[in-house]
Amino acid sequence: MPARHSAPALIAYATALLTRVGLDADKASVVAEILTEGDLLGHTTHGLALLAPYLRELEKGAMTKSGEPLVVADFPAALTWDGRRLPGPWLVVRALDHALTRAKTHGTGTVVIRRSHHIACLAAYLKRVTDQGFMVLLSCSDPAVASVAPHGGRTAVYTPNPLAAAWPTAGDPVILDVSMSITTNALTNRLTREQRLYPGWWAIDAEGHPTDDPAVLTAQPPGALLPMGGLDHGHKGYAFALLVEALTGALAGHGRSDPNEGWGASVFVQVLAPALFGGADDFLRQTEHLAATCRATPPRPGVERVRLPGENGLRRRADQLAQGVDLYPGILVALAPWAEKLGVRALSEASVT
Repeated sequence: MPARHSAPALIAYATALLTRVGLDADKASVVAEILTEGDLLGHTTHGLALLAPYLRELEKGAMTKSGEPLVVADFPAALTWDGRRLPGPWLVVRALDHALTRAKTHGTGTVVIRRSHHIACLAAYLKRVTDQGFMVLLSCSDPAVASVAPHGGRTAVYTPNPLAAAWPTAGDPVILDVSMSITTNALTNRLTREQRLYPGWWAIDAEGHPTDDPAVLTAQPPGALLPMGGLDHGHKGYAFALLVEALTGALAGHGRSDPNEGWGASVFVQVLAPALFGGADDFLRQTEHLAATCRATPPRPGVERVRLPGENGLRRRADQLAQGVDLYPGILVALAPWAEKLGVRALSEASVT
C-alpha cells in the first residue's frame, strides 16, 4: 500500500524547502499550503508536483522572492496589480482577501493581476471563500505559453485557460475547476514522460490530424491540444478560452501582445456577496434546492448516482486529512535532491509521517 503523509508534515516540508531557497517566510507558508491543498483535492499534477519546478524558478531568479505587488489601479470594487512575478499562490490568496473585503461593502470585489508567476491548482483556493458564505470566480492564462489550437485550427495560440468557481449550499459547496482545453499541459507532460497515451483524441499533430499521442506537443514542428469539446464541439471550449483571455490578460492590460517574460500567469479574481444581492438566505435556498434536485435525479444505466461538481474532491480531501495524503509516485523523489542541497531533512516515499 502506498505511503501516506500528513498534510501538516507536507506543508512544513514544502515551507522549509521554499524558505531555504530564499522565499520570504510568509510567502513560503502560503505556497506550501496551496500546493498541499491541490493534492488533498486529488489534483496531483497541480499540487506538490509543482514544488520542484517552483524551486528551480526561485533559484534562477525567474520567480521573485520578496516584496509586494505594485498597484496599477485602485477603485472601490476593482483593483489591478502588477504581480512582479511573485509566487502566484501568495498573490491569489492576497487578492482573495482584498476581494472579500470589498465585496462585504460593495457586493462584489474584483482583483486582476498582471505578471504573476504560476498560480497552481485553482480549486485549492475556493473553499476558503465559500466557508465564509461568499461566491468566487477565479481564472488564469499564461501569456508566455501557447499549447491549445483554436477550434478548426492546427497551430497552438493560447493556454488551457482554466475557469474555476464555487458557491455555498446548505451542505458542501459546489466547486468547479475546468480547463478550456480537453486536458492540461501538466498532464500532457506527465504522460509524455511516462510514455503513455491519452485515452482519446485529445490533441492534433502539426498537420492537424487528431491523435492520442501527447508527445506531439514537443515534436518539431509541434502539435497542439484540442479545445474543450474536441473535434465535434470544440467551438465551445474555444469561445470560453477567449472569454478567459479577456478576463485575465485584457483586463490586466498585459498579455500575449507583450514580450515573453517566461512561465507565469495573468489572473482574474472575483468575489460576490449574496447578502448584498437577493439575500444570503434566499441564495442558499436556491442553491440547495438545485443541488438536492440534481442529487435526486435517477442515474442513467452504468452510473451509481448523480454527484455535484467538486463532490469527489471534497470527499477525497476529508479522507486524506484523516488518513494522510497519497502523493503521486515520484514527487518526493524529485524533491530529495533539493532537500539535500538546501539542508532540509527529506521525507521518504516509504515512510508514513
